[in-house]
Amino acid sequence: MIESSHVLGLLKVVFLVYIAIVVSLIARYAISITKPAKKKFELTAYHGKLFYGWMGLLIFVGVGIHILTFNKIPWVKWDLNRDKIKADKEFNISIADYKFTLPEKTLVIEDGQTVRFNLDSKDYTYGFGLFRDNGSLVFQMQVVPGSTNNLVWKFDKSGTYSIRSTEYSGPKGGNLLVKNAVVVASGPALAQLILENKTQSKTN
Repeated sequence: MIESSHVLGLLKVVFLVYIAIVVSLIARYAISITKPAKKKFELTAYHGKLFYGWMGLLIFVGVGIHILTFNKIPWVKWDLNRDKIKADKEFNISIADYKFTLPEKTLVIEDGQTVRFNLDSKDYTYGFGLFRDNGSLVFQMQVVPGSTNNLVWKFDKSGTYSIRSTEYSGPKGGNLLVKNAVVVASGPALAQLILENKTQSKTN
């Protein structure tokens, strides 16, 4: 899977090239109208070819951005077809009074699994965002009360993630955070996490 960070890295390069072309076109025009003319300026076929060449390059780069990123951003295809996707796991999460209620203390996911998150708000409009340890966002969705709110995501990288509300829902909304709420693992680490979860469930 191509992560959003990789796509954004590509977009930075593409937009840098795109901006450089536009600025160079403006700079060329500015220089041409400010320098003293040795002879009367006349439009020729060369100028027409130059202009349409620049425009063609701009269109090529602009359209190229969309072609390169079409269905490369992970959640686009999943979001459009989520009703047809059979998830390996489903988690039902409710939010009320500025608090996430998870089905388990830690949501354990096996590396490579496709997961459906079903969210239900009991009072306000919240956000549901999954964040990496470095604070970068994996995905987010809006959770509207009285509506069906779900999101499908395929996890193919082991790690620990936190859940935070990404929607303004009043002053208390900034504290709506569950650290280390989701763990993606495989092998012995996965087995250990499942065992710990079962032990905690029996204790509670």
